[in-house]
Amino acid sequence: MSNGKKALSRRQFMRLGALGAIAWTAAACGVQPAGTAPLGTITPAQATKILRNENAKGFYIRYFQPFPAVDANVWRLDVAGLVAEPRSFNLADLLAFPQTTMEGRLKCVECWSARVTWGGFTYPALADLVSPRPEARFLRFECADGYWETVSIDEMKNPRALFVTSMNGQPLSDEHGAPLRTLMLWKYGYKSAKAITSISFNAEGGDGYWSSEGAYTIAGDIEPGFDHPLDLDDKTHRINGGEITEY
Repeated sequence: MSNGKKALSRRQFMRLGALGAIAWTAAACGVQPAGTAPLGTITPAQATKILRNENAKGFYIRYFQPFPAVDANVWRLDVAGLVAEPRSFNLADLLAFPQTTMEGRLKCVECWSARVTWGGFTYPALADLVSPRPEARFLRFECADGYWETVSIDEMKNPRALFVTSMNGQPLSDEHGAPLRTLMLWKYGYKSAKAITSISFNAEGGDGYWSSEGAYTIAGDIEPGFDHPLDLDDKTHRINGGEITEY
């Protein structure tokens, strides 16, 4: 990767995975290092469904740390910062936005990918309601598992970026980021925040969590190299960099 930072090779990932996903191996896709405790205490009342990392067939599940699944019935998305109209939305509000779909392959720095038909809404639908101020240039996402990420508004305006509420025609599952996640198909998965609870419009950007704690770039752009598509044959495929369109 740029700035002297490199994504892990598949051999490195497999070796570290055998040691319990130590340190920053899978960090950029949200894996909690082995042996560390959750940031928050989970009460018995919350423990109905705890989301954990899982090598699920066809599409791995990755989070920053184990946490209780979000209750969509009480969940709110708070949007504030450099906006003229701060708002708080429930899921029904977001589903009332103009909806669109796009097919695309999400790529993880762990060297795997999966192709999905994603559904949701685009940045203008949100911006039209909150009216960002002219000096707003970045978005900071806070997530239910304690994760955060920062992207530019220009990136979220890209036609291949989406606020996601569904996958393959079904409501977005807890495992994959419900009630709301982002998607930027030309970037590694760690740039696509999941289980989002708030969005702040800011004048300045900066690191996301794993670009500050792990060996990953702030930009998170997919670089030329190799990939192992979980939904196909999981064999080694060479990729050119940027959004994966080779298969």
